[in-house]
Amino acid sequence: MTGNDEPYHRPLGLEEAPAHFESASQKARVATEIWASRMGCPSCGAPTLDQLPNNSPVADLRCPDCAEEFELKSKKGRFGARVTDGAYGTMCARLLSPTNPHLMLLAYDAAAHEATDVLVIPKHFFILDMIEKRKPLAPTARRAGWVGCNINISRVPASGRIALLKDRVWTPREEVQRRWHSTLFLKSASIDARGWLLEVMKAVEAIGRPEFTLDEVYAAQAHLQLIYPGNNNVRPKIRQQLQVLRDAGYLEFIGRGHYRLR
Repeated sequence: MTGNDEPYHRPLGLEEAPAHFESASQKARVATEIWASRMGCPSCGAPTLDQLPNNSPVADLRCPDCAEEFELKSKKGRFGARVTDGAYGTMCARLLSPTNPHLMLLAYDAAAHEATDVLVIPKHFFILDMIEKRKPLAPTARRAGWVGCNINISRVPASGRIALLKDRVWTPREEVQRRWHSTLFLKSASIDARGWLLEVMKAVEAIGRPEFTLDEVYAAQAHLQLIYPGNNNVRPKIRQQLQVLRDAGYLEFIGRGHYRLR
């Protein structure tokens, strides 16, 4: 970490796209990518990100210091629970690859021509169940039969949705990096094991207090049984995930079935 506790202090106004871009969507894409590249790296705190060539297959931005890569999605107005992405098969294959980038979501006010929100979801929060297949394109479409996907970001725990900018207010850089590094233990979990960890993290967050009991986490048993109908040992699985989270330093066991978020 850099130790810098100052906000990013990036001016919110978007740059004008070069004149040779004609369509509104192209101009918005270029303007937001230029703006995001000058915002800084949420992982290591480097002051800028490098823009990757337009034909890069996956990522849009790369940190010159830590080499972390980011896919940028920008939208006029706020993002909802689902983010439109590319081909379903390609996205599923990406999640299994070590080169899968982190996701950066940038919302902007078109009238004011400025950024309002920036959310980053680290790649280790992604699981296959988050990728939803869309209907194939109609036979009359130019790409007939093509199958796209949506990313259901509502499946991500709050700890995996790191706001760099929210309602035009910057989060201090040190807080962004603290949150980023507090969940790096997920990188070592397989994509299958990660699903259980994320669901138990969400169950803990839903309690709404930093200190909680095992019985309170057990309240999510019915929900978890619906998600994993083939598992008939949900309670032992919950205890196992809490132990993993404790060993990773995400939780602290304070005795007699009581835990505390760190």
